[in-house]
Amino acid sequence: MQIALAPMEGLVDEILRELLTEVGGVDWCVSEFVRVCDRLLPLASFRKLAPELDHGWRTASGTPMRLQLLGSDPACLADNAAFAAELGAPVVDLNFGCPAKTVNKSRGGAVLLKEPELLHAIVRAVRRGLPAEVPVTAKMRLGYDSPDGALDCARALAEGGAAMLVVHARTKLDGYKPPAHWEWVARVQEVVDIPVYANGEIWTVDDWRRCREVSGADNIMLGRGLVSRPDLARQIAAAEAGREPAPLGWDELQPLLQLFWRKARQKLAPRYAPGRLKQWLAMLTRSYPEAQALFDSIRRDNDCARLDALFGLRAEELARPEAIPA
Repeated sequence: MQIALAPMEGLVDEILRELLTEVGGVDWCVSEFVRVCDRLLPLASFRKLAPELDHGWRTASGTPMRLQLLGSDPACLADNAAFAAELGAPVVDLNFGCPAKTVNKSRGGAVLLKEPELLHAIVRAVRRGLPAEVPVTAKMRLGYDSPDGALDCARALAEGGAAMLVVHARTKLDGYKPPAHWEWVARVQEVVDIPVYANGEIWTVDDWRRCREVSGADNIMLGRGLVSRPDLARQIAAAEAGREPAPLGWDELQPLLQLFWRKARQKLAPRYAPGRLKQWLAMLTRSYPEAQALFDSIRRDNDCARLDALFGLRAEELARPEAIPA
């Protein structure tokens, strides 16, 4: 079994990728999408969203990271994918699942599921533009407003040259509303001869067990579930190995929260760092009641100095790298 950490724009950046992969259980992760429009992007565009490229395309914990591209122009995507390969990207992933209105309006993400022929053309062009040793993979939803075309889309991606598919088992219009229709993952696997990963609504070990039973998928991609419960991948890996999962308690989570805040302070402008902390805390409230109390206590506080004191961060620490606590 393989467990992947999903790419989530504006949420799972290099900071959370580092922390979540350090906790354990994640076999590989994916960058936030790099938007490709009508030109070959400069190195800075890749480094901004995938700074791990300077460290062998691995997080600080050593977890491999793939680059994700988003766009609709086959030739332009192929050129940017080829440049990414020159930069050492081990895998190029293509985004056909983003449900954001702004992305779809610019002809990117899930809206392309209305055009299976274009999906095929994109993957084919990217595959032809890459060295043989660099795989192309794709992430898709079940469709835009209906899953009726899901199998045609999956076939188009596989026949175009995708080596693997991740299926978020909802349509664009479903957004993130439960349930995820895991039975469609099984249907997709029936019509393609490449590995298919299940994605969507896996919040607990029991959810994973139900997903595996319904979808038949051996491999999964975790998104919001892993952000909300940072040790979910580790718990699932333990359960798969026949061991009793030992959940990470709130007290054990504190070093990660402290390190998150320190890294946010080092990498983000003061006006943005508090928002990123609150964003993660809001996600953690699903799994930790204590997170709600902490979130409520800082909800209106954007003073970085006060938050530094709350997390025991001294000014000199802002310039000093530090390993993630074991």
